[in-house]
Amino acid sequence: MPTLPATTPPGLHLAIIMDGNGRWASARGRPRAAGHVVGARKAREMVEVASNHGIGTMTLYAFSADNWARPRREVVTLMRLFRRTILAEQERCIATGVRLIFIGRRDRLPRELLHTIEAAEAATAGGKRLLLRVALDYGARDTIERVIAMARTIDGPVTRDKVAELIGRADHSGGAAPDVDLLVRTGGEQRLSDFLLWECAYAELIFTRRMWPDFSEDDLVQALKEFHSRHRRFGAIDEPAEERARTA
Repeated sequence: MPTLPATTPPGLHLAIIMDGNGRWASARGRPRAAGHVVGARKAREMVEVASNHGIGTMTLYAFSADNWARPRREVVTLMRLFRRTILAEQERCIATGVRLIFIGRRDRLPRELLHTIEAAEAATAGGKRLLLRVALDYGARDTIERVIAMARTIDGPVTRDKVAELIGRADHSGGAAPDVDLLVRTGGEQRLSDFLLWECAYAELIFTRRMWPDFSEDDLVQALKEFHSRHRRFGAIDEPAEERARTA
């Protein structure tokens, strides 16, 4: 099982729900599969520019545990697309210092795809510029259920750090990932859809109507500007503001 480096690359943890591929294609009279192909290219584009904008970890929601309910033809097409994309991008990841980790269940994935995933994780293990986590057959509640079962077998207190460690084990990332700083969802919906529920406890959320294939570097920059304009208190009090309020 691959393990996370002792320290993840410095920078923000950006999570993206890449929504709208099928609707983007349908609106153009094209099959949904065409939208997924364009969406995969968009993911590569965003990975290429991520570290230039202060992002050290990126988690992309590629296929949820609930997506198995989609038509079989679409699911088969997606599984083939995932494998082709990994094979096509592996050398680029190595050359650019991107480390690939796939989070989620692995017992339901096609055998060839699973072998490709394991090979890509091993080949890119030395990447230190960007930690790229791809959520594949992923569901946060399913992960939490597995963590609860694992916690019953360990000695000692189950602290937050321990839970984070167990999540890493349950999701095959090998260790705790940094909490999500910014979550962006494209496609117009405004929900988390069972994505990184633990890790997003204090994430800043940005929803855009832009479909994923149309999402651009400028859109990413605007999302980051919005993120940096927000004041993150993590449940604490803005002491200077409180002092001003009391003395006003």
